Amino acid sequence: MARQMKDAALCTLAHHIDVEWLREAFRRTRKDGARGVDGQSAEQYAERLEENLQSLCDRARSGTYRAPPVRRVHIPKGDGSQTRPIGIPTFEDKVLQRAVVMALEAVYEEEFYDFSYGFRPGRSAHQACEALQNATVKMAGGWVLEVDIKKFFDTLDHEHLRQMLGQRVRDGVLLRLIGKWLNAGVMEGMDLSHPESGTPQGGVISPLLANIYLHEVLDKWFVREVQPRLKGRAVLVRYADDFTFVFARKDDAERVFEVLPKRFGKYGLTLHPDKTRLVPFHRPGRTDGDGGKPGTFDLLGFTHYWGLSRNGKWVVKKRTAKDRFSRTLRRINEWCRTHRHDDVEMQHRALARKLNGHYAYFGVTSNYPALTRLWHQTKAIWRKWLSRRSQKALVNWDAMHRLLERFELPKPRIVHRHGT
Repeated sequence: MARQMKDAALCTLAHHIDVEWLREAFRRTRKDGARGVDGQSAEQYAERLEENLQSLCDRARSGTYRAPPVRRVHIPKGDGSQTRPIGIPTFEDKVLQRAVVMALEAVYEEEFYDFSYGFRPGRSAHQACEALQNATVKMAGGWVLEVDIKKFFDTLDHEHLRQMLGQRVRDGVLLRLIGKWLNAGVMEGMDLSHPESGTPQGGVISPLLANIYLHEVLDKWFVREVQPRLKGRAVLVRYADDFTFVFARKDDAERVFEVLPKRFGKYGLTLHPDKTRLVPFHRPGRTDGDGGKPGTFDLLGFTHYWGLSRNGKWVVKKRTAKDRFSRTLRRINEWCRTHRHDDVEMQHRALARKLNGHYAYFGVTSNYPALTRLWHQTKAIWRKWLSRRSQKALVNWDAMHRLLERFELPKPRIVHRHGT
C-alpha cells in the first residue's frame, strides 16, 4: 500500500495491530533490558502473555492506553566527563512501541533514501562507513563536512514532528499513541517532569521518529535543494543523527557549511560549533587539492584516513577513534577495579566477553594495530588490579604470563573485511 500511495497520507494502519501482530512485537522485543517505572520484567509479563496482549490490543485501539513515564538513568559519554540521559520504558510499553514501529516501517522504508543507514532493517553502521569510503575513493576525496547536532534527541520539536508524520500518516490511533509517548513524561528518582521537546533515547520508537525528522530536515533538502545547485559531486551518509558530507569542490562545501545552521535552526535544532567543521580530505597527490596534507575525520566510532592498499593504491582506511578507544580502556579499568576480588576464572570470562564484543564492532580491515594495542593494555590493566587485591598479592609479569597461559584472553581478529 505504501509503495502504491507514495504521495498520499495513509489513514488505516492501526487495524494491522491485532493480538497476532503484538505477539510478533513481543517476540522482537529484547527480554534482558532494564525495567521501567513499574518494575515488571519480560518474564513476569510473559506469565500471562495472551491475556496481557489482548488487554494491550483493546486499550491501544480504544484510545484508553496510558503511556507510562520513562525511567531516566545516566550513562557515561565517550570522554568520561559527562553523562547521557537514557529513558527506559516499561516492558509493555516497549512491546506496543515495537508494534507501531513495525507498522510505520512499512510506510517509511519506501520513503527513506539509500544513504540513510541508522536503525533500518538490514542496514548497519559498517555499511554506512563502507558506502562513505567507496564514494570518497571514487571522488578522489575532496572536502569533508563533519556535523554534530547539539542534544538532538532532547531538542527534537514535537510540533514539527507531528506535521512531518501527518504528511504520510493520518491514522488517528497511531498518531494518538505517538502523542502520548511524546508527552508521557520522565521519572528521575521521585521527580516527574514533562519535557516540551525531544524523544527519550532508549525508547523503541525514538530511532524511527529521529529518522523521520532528519529525513525531512536533512535528507530531502539535500537531494531536492542542495544537490541540484552544486557545481561538483557530493555525497551524504547518515546514521541516525550522525552524518557526514563529502564534496568534490571546496566552494560547494563552504556554501553548505554556511547555510546548514539556518536550515537546522528552522526546525529547532542547533549545530555544535566546536564539533562541526570542514576538513580537507583530498586523495594524496590529487592535483586540484589545496596543497597540504589531507586531514582525518570521525564517523561512527572510527577515524577515517587515507592510506595505501596492499596493491599500492590510495584507499580510505579506518581505525578506532581516540575517544572510543579511551572509553573502552576506562570501562575495562573500572570493571577490573571493582571486580578485582572476584574469582579469577569469572574475571577471565567477563574480560573475554568485553574483548570479543569490541572485536565484533571494531574488528575491521586496517584496524588490527588498534585491536592489538587494546589486547595488550587489557592484560596490563588486569595485572595491575590483580596485584592490588591485597598487600601480598603482587603479580609480576612472569606470574601474569603463567596465568594467561591458563586463562588466555581472546586475540585480536578481523570480523568485517573490506578491500584495502
